[in-house]
Amino acid sequence: MLRNATRSVARSAFFPAKNLRVLANFSAPSVCVPYQTGSTVCKPLGCRRYMATQGEKAEISSKKYGSVWDPKTLDSSYDQLAALDTFARRHLGPSPDEVSQMLSVVKQGDLENFIKSVVPENVLVRRPLKIQPAKGYSESEMLVKLKEIASKNKTTKSLIGKGYYGTIMPPVIQRNLLENPGWYTSYTPYQPEVSQGRLQSLLNFQTMITDLTGLPVANASLLDEGTAAAEAMLLSYHGLRGKKKTYVVDGKVHEQTLAVIKSRASTSDIDILIADLGSDEGLELLKAKKEDVCGVLVQYPATDGSIGSIKRYIEISEIVHANKGLFSVASDLLALTLLHPPSTFNADIVLGNSQRFGVPMGYGGPHAAFFAVQEKLQRKMPGRLIGVSKDRLGNPALRLALQTREQHIKREKATSNICTAQALLANIAAMYAVYHGIGGLREISSRVFGLTKLLATQISENSQHVVLTKSFFDTFAVQLKGESADSFLARAVSDYGFNLFKVNDTTVQLSLDETVTKENLSGLIELFTGASGALANVTQLPVFSSEWTRKDQILSHPVFNTYHTETSMLRYLFALQQKDISLASSMIALGSCTMKLNATVEMVPLSWPEFGNLHPFVPKDQAAGYTQLINELEADLADITGFAATTLMPNSGAQGEFTGLSVIRKYLESKGESSRNVVLIPVSAHGTNPASAAMAGLKVVAVKCLANGSLDLADLAEKAAKHSANLAAVMITYPSTYGLFEPSIRDAIDIIHSHGGQVYLDGANMNAQVGLTSPGDLGADVCHLNLHKTFAIPHGGGGPGVGPICVREHLVPFLPTHPVIETSHTNSQSIEAVAAAPFGSASILPISYSYIKMMGGDNIQYSSIIAILNANYMMYRLKDYYEIMFLGSSAKSESAIKYCGHEFIIDLRPLKSLGVEAIDVAKRLQDYGFHAPTMSFPVPGTLMVEPTESENLDELNRFVDAMISIRKEIDALGNGESWGQVLKNAPHDLKDVVGGDWEGRGYTREQAAFPLPFLKENKVWPTVARVDDTFGDMNLMCTCPSVEEVSEY
Repeated sequence: MLRNATRSVARSAFFPAKNLRVLANFSAPSVCVPYQTGSTVCKPLGCRRYMATQGEKAEISSKKYGSVWDPKTLDSSYDQLAALDTFARRHLGPSPDEVSQMLSVVKQGDLENFIKSVVPENVLVRRPLKIQPAKGYSESEMLVKLKEIASKNKTTKSLIGKGYYGTIMPPVIQRNLLENPGWYTSYTPYQPEVSQGRLQSLLNFQTMITDLTGLPVANASLLDEGTAAAEAMLLSYHGLRGKKKTYVVDGKVHEQTLAVIKSRASTSDIDILIADLGSDEGLELLKAKKEDVCGVLVQYPATDGSIGSIKRYIEISEIVHANKGLFSVASDLLALTLLHPPSTFNADIVLGNSQRFGVPMGYGGPHAAFFAVQEKLQRKMPGRLIGVSKDRLGNPALRLALQTREQHIKREKATSNICTAQALLANIAAMYAVYHGIGGLREISSRVFGLTKLLATQISENSQHVVLTKSFFDTFAVQLKGESADSFLARAVSDYGFNLFKVNDTTVQLSLDETVTKENLSGLIELFTGASGALANVTQLPVFSSEWTRKDQILSHPVFNTYHTETSMLRYLFALQQKDISLASSMIALGSCTMKLNATVEMVPLSWPEFGNLHPFVPKDQAAGYTQLINELEADLADITGFAATTLMPNSGAQGEFTGLSVIRKYLESKGESSRNVVLIPVSAHGTNPASAAMAGLKVVAVKCLANGSLDLADLAEKAAKHSANLAAVMITYPSTYGLFEPSIRDAIDIIHSHGGQVYLDGANMNAQVGLTSPGDLGADVCHLNLHKTFAIPHGGGGPGVGPICVREHLVPFLPTHPVIETSHTNSQSIEAVAAAPFGSASILPISYSYIKMMGGDNIQYSSIIAILNANYMMYRLKDYYEIMFLGSSAKSESAIKYCGHEFIIDLRPLKSLGVEAIDVAKRLQDYGFHAPTMSFPVPGTLMVEPTESENLDELNRFVDAMISIRKEIDALGNGESWGQVLKNAPHDLKDVVGGDWEGRGYTREQAAFPLPFLKENKVWPTVARVDDTFGDMNLMCTCPSVEEVSEY
C-alpha cells in the first residue's frame, strides 16, 4: 500500500497542492507522526514547532519588504532617533521599486503571493524566529556590540604551542590580501582564465611546501593539521586496499591530531596503535605488528618540542617500507627552514599547519594545512592541486590539475570527502614566504631558536627546575620543583601575562615564537628563576646546531627573492588581484555556491587582536567573548534550522556531512542498532554526500530521480523497505540539487522514519529556506550548514569555510568533544573531535554572527525571498532564449509549477547539434566580464545559475543581456555565419585581441572584446586564452616553473 501511495505522490510531485489529493489530506500533520528507532519513540521537533506556530507567521509581503529596506521612509513606526546606517538596504540588492518591476516580469503582484507560488503550502511554515534584536543592529551598532564582545577576550601572551603560535602578519599582506575583497570574495579557481592571480599564489604555496619538506609534490592546502593527518592515514589504508588495518601513531603527536585520527579511524575499520617510537620498546612493538601496519605517523619536532634521532626515523621508515606501508611526518614549516627535511629519512607524506607563516591563531582557525607527497602518490593525494599548462595560443597558463581525483566524480568510491581547502590562508602563508624570502625566514627561525635556547639555559643554570627536553627548536618541557603546575601556571598569568601548557601536575611546557620580545624573555626568566636583569649583558643569541642544520638550497625561485620591499610587494599583490574575477568585479552566479555579499562591517573584526591573538587552548575565562559569541551563534543557527543544538566544530560543508553521519552512527550504536549501515542518497546529490557516507563507514544505496527532477518516492519507499533492518539514514538536499522545492519532502521523511532511519537534510541550499521553512520544521533529524554560503562568510578563492551541524534533542549527546578544551556539548557519549580546534574556524564566526544579528529575526527571511525572486526574474527573462530544465516548456502548462527556488538550470545540451558545448558558453561569459555559473553540475552539459539576494536589478540585467547576446552568437554559429566562431575561441585575453593573428577568424576584434556597450566602460579581462586541460594533466608540473621551463611552452 505504501508503495502504491508513494507512486501516486511521485507522479504528482510537481503539481500544485490542489491537485495533490494524497498530500492535501496529511501534509501538515505528517511531520507530527512519532516514529520508533530501536526502543526509543521519537517525536520530531518540527511537530511541536509546526503545531505551536499555526497562528503565527513571519511577514513576507512587499509592504514589509519596503519597511525592511528603508525603514526611515516606509515604516510608520520607525523611531526617528534610531541609527541611520541600517544593514538590510545595504545587503539586499533590489530596491522596493525594482522588486515591483521584477514581480511584474514573473507575473506576480506581491512578494507574499509570489513566495506562496514557489514554496509548497505544506513546506512554507513561516515560523517567526527568535533572533535578537528583532529588527537587527545597524552597522555602527554592530561594531559597538562586537567591540563589547571582543573586550571580554583577554589577549594574554600565549606560549602554549601544540601547533599554534604567535606570528606577525606583515601589514602590507594584511591590508592588501586579508582585508581585500579582490582576494577574499573570489571563488575556487575552476575557471582558470579569470583566476590566474590566485592560481599563481597557490602555486607559490605548493612550491614553498615542496622546498621546505623536500618532497616533490604538494597540494594547495587542506583544512587543518588534524584533518591532514587523518587524510594521511586514509591514504595509507586505501593504498593497501584495506588489507592492513593497523595505523601506528607516535605518542608524541599533538593531542588534537590524534583525536581527529581516531574519529576517522572509528568509521573506517582502522585500528590505531599508539607507541613511543623514540624508545626501543616502541620500535620493537612496531616490528612485532609490522605485518598488519598500513602506515606510521610521527611528529617532527614532537609535541613536547623534542627533535628525534634521524637514525631512528630512518629505522622506522625502513620497517614501514619493507612492509609496503607509508611513512608520514607531521612537521613545522618554520623549523624546516633550519632542520633537515623529512625527505632525509624517506618520508612518503609530510603534513602540518602553515599558521605560523603570518596567519593569526584566531582561537584555532582557519589555517591552511599543508600536505606533500612522493611522486608515486600524486594521483591519490587528497585536496586540490595547481598545475602548469598552456592556453590556446601556447602561452603558459595555470589550472587545477588532476580534477578526476575529486570526490564529486568518484562519489562513494572516493577515499576522501575533501571538497575545499584554505585558499585565503594558504595565500597569506605563501605571501609571508615571498615577502621574507629564505633569508628573512631563517632570521626569524634562528631568533626563535636562540631565544628558546637562552631561556632553557637560564632555567637549567639558575633554578631548581629541570628542563626535560634535550634537543629542541622552539619548545621544551620543564619539571617543576617546589611548586605545582597549577600554581605555577596561575602565577604565570597573573604576574607575568603568560599562558603556558600544563603537561601534568608537576610539568609545564612552553613554545616561543617570533612575537616574543626581549621584555617577554626577561619576564620568562624571572618567572622560572626569580631573578631579574638576567639579559643585561646578553647581546648574542645561541646558534642552531650545524649537525641539525639542513644544507640544501631552498626557496631559490625568483618569486621568493624579488618582493622584499613594501612597494614591490604591494605591486605584486595588486598585479595578481587584477587577474581574477571576484565579487568586487561582478556578480558570480554560481549555482549551489551562494556567492552573496560579504559585507565590510562583517569582515572588520578579522583584524582585531582580541579575536585574532587567542590560542585555542587558553583557559575558558580568557575567552569569555568568544564563548558568548559562539553560544549566541549556535542558538541562532538552531533557531533558524528548527533544531535543538548546534556544533561549530566542522570546518567545511563536507566535514559537516561526515560529522552528522558520525553522530547518527553513534546514536544508533547507543541503541544497540550498529547493524544499521545503509544510507539512501538521491543520484542528483552532490558528490560529497556519498563520499562522506563512505567515510562514515556507511553503505550507499542510490535513489532515482524522476524526469521532472523530483525525488522518486516510489523508488525511495521500495529501497527503504528493502533495507529496513539496516537503514541508518537518508541524505536529501533541500531545496533539491536542481533548485526546486519538492512538495513531497515530508512524505520522504516519513518513509525513512517509518523504517527506523534518521533523516539528514543537506543544508547547501539553506539560503532558500531561512525564515520560510527549515529542516527541523519539516521533520528532519540533522542538517549541516555552509556558513560560507548562507551566512556570508566569503569563499576566499577556495576556503575558508564553516560547516556546522544542527540536530534534534536525541542526537545532542553525541555532538563532538575535544581532547584539550571542553566544547559546548562535551559528554561521555560524544564522538571524537572532527577538527583540530574545538570550535573549528572560530576567528571567522563573527562574520556570520554579524550577518544574522544585523538582519534580525523579523527581517532575515527577506534574504531568502529576494534570492528566490532574483533567480526567477533571471529565469523568466531567459526562458525564451534557452531551455530551462524541469521548467522550460512545461512552465507554460497551467498544471505545472512555474517557478524555481533560488537557482535554476540552463540546459545547453540541445545546442550540441549546433556545435556548441556548455564550456563554450562558460568561456564566452568571461569576455563579457562574468565568471561562469556552475558548469555541468548537477547535470552534464548545463549551467546552474544562482544570483543571491545581494545583486540589484542592473547587475541581473547585465548578466541576462550577456546571455541573450551569447544566444545570438550561438544562432550565428548554427547558421554557419563566420562570426559565430567567436564562441569557440573564447575567451580572448588582451594579448590575443591586441596582437593576435586575426586572419580568417570571421569576426572582429571588437566583437571579441566588446560584444556589449557596457564593456567599453568597465571590462574585466581574462589574462590567458582558453586553457588546455589535457596538456596540463599529461605534462604535470605543480611547482613554480623556471625560466627555462617557461621558455619550452
